[in-house]
Parts: sequence; structure tokens; C-alpha cells
Amino acid sequence: MTTQQTVKIQLVRSPIGCKEDHRATVRGLGLRKLNSTSELQDTPAVRGMINKISYLVRVL
Repeated sequence: MTTQQTVKIQLVRSPIGCKEDHRATVRGLGLRKLNSTSELQDTPAVRGMINKISYLVRVL
């Protein structure tokens, strides 16, 4: 069995007032409220989503 690499992210700024596609990206990463965390597989798609909203999230 191979272990999947994961990345843990936390929402640190509110997406209110941001572009609609940035808000959709936040929801796509599984983040809801401020300080909520999500642990996802470390794939290029997820890294791209994190890069797009890097000003809203923190990588833990």
C-alpha cells in the first residue's frame, strides 16, 4: 500500500467581497467558516486551487 501525500489548509480570511469564482474555490476545497480546516490529497489540481486563493488560506 502506498500512502497518499496530504495537505492541510485553513481558511483565515472571509471570502465575502471576493470574486464569485474565488468563493466557489473555497467551497470546492471543503472550507466553510473562518478557521475551518480541510485535509486534502496533494495533487496539482488542489495546489492550483490553493494558489488561486492563497490570500484567504494558510497551509498547515
